Amino acid sequence: MEDYIIREIDRIGEMLVQIARRLGLLDGDSPGYSLPDIQDEFSEAGCPIDLDELLRQDNPVLYLVAKKNISDQGLETLIEIIFHTDLEEARKEALLKDALAYLDGKGSFSFKLHSLCSD
Repeated sequence: MEDYIIREIDRIGEMLVQIARRLGLLDGDSPGYSLPDIQDEFSEAGCPIDLDELLRQDNPVLYLVAKKNISDQGLETLIEIIFHTDLEEARKEALLKDALAYLDGKGSFSFKLHSLCSD
């Protein structure tokens, strides 16, 4: 059972990397996308994350980690995808801050996410 859970966590992370690649985020581009565009990509890829549900959460990062069992790499990729959407800047900054606090607290430094910081 433990192996199955680990495979599922890795599968979600791999899906998010594929979605980011299709969106052009892994090529150094910073295109802007609407949240519905991203949700369509998630649905097409079979990704089990509903962005509307995620963004309704009081603590989206905790929701992803506790309920969706997302890996550190998956969290990093998802936050990067969301960061390049039309979501309000304040919400994006809050998500980024929460993700960085979570990852840094685990000792998992994310160069990718730190590079998105405006500070």
